Amino acid sequence: MIVALRALVLASDASVREGIKWNAPSFLVDTDFATMHLRTKGGVGLILHAGAKKRAFDAAAIEDPDRLLTWLGDDRAMLVVTDLGMLEARRTALTALLRNWIAVL
Repeated sequence: MIVALRALVLASDASVREGIKWNAPSFLVDTDFATMHLRTKGGVGLILHAGAKKRAFDAAAIEDPDRLLTWLGDDRAMLVVTDLGMLEARRTALTALLRNWIAVL
């Protein structure tokens, strides 16, 4: 499931690069925007954030019609992928969400 989620994030935008942050796979464009949370109960978590430094972030511009996000603060949220079936069933929604997040950065 980790490999499939990684592939989805990397495919969401041509400018996405990857690295390691907090001992977990992390993704960035101009700044870090997502880090996997590998110890999430019930699946693999992907924490979406606005980078390491506090910055202005328009959370209201994030479109989440499928209610995939759990907001953890003003500038970060988490989505949980419970299994490969969920990832495949929500692939379009997950990709749209990631593209929207990157655009808001």
